[in-house]
Amino acid sequence: MRTGSGDDDQGLTSTLEAFADTIVPGEKRHDADHAIAGAAAGPGAVAAGALELLNTPATGVTAGLEFLVPALNQHARSWAEERGLQLDAELPAFVALPFGERTSLVYTLTAPGHPEKDGWVALALFCNMAFDSAAHLHTAEAMATGHPGLRAMGFFDPDADGLWRFPHYSYRRKLADIHPNTTPSGSPA
Repeated sequence: MRTGSGDDDQGLTSTLEAFADTIVPGEKRHDADHAIAGAAAGPGAVAAGALELLNTPATGVTAGLEFLVPALNQHARSWAEERGLQLDAELPAFVALPFGERTSLVYTLTAPGHPEKDGWVALALFCNMAFDSAAHLHTAEAMATGHPGLRAMGFFDPDADGLWRFPHYSYRRKLADIHPNTTPSGSPA
């Protein structure tokens, strides 16, 4: 298959990377990077593991990716035709769109009333989730490897024993005593 079709593994991957990069933009990995537009400094959803999360069966979207990617590329082709845009035929259509056009298309696909909105919103949510919560990783592992989203949000490292403790009360006062049956790990008994 041609890479530009968006239906082979390389096309599927680059299309999903371009979608994730549209949701949480990041910097290009190299000069020839087409999937990541380079619309923002620092790492974005792709560097944060969006593809790993999207390919986690527990998300419920994994099985639908083989249908969503061709649909996204068809939407991109139609979008480009309607606007008189010339796309690089060697790239999947969504990847070939300029970043601003990708953003506008995703805005349209996720807008209230769009008949496919639920699928596109789910895809966008998981791309964002990969960045802001590292849902595909154990939190301690994500922090140890310097997960870009958690670091960007100011999430701090656990204590030396691997547990997170919060020395200051977020409401500036203690709200309740620890339950007497709470285990040393902090779990309720």
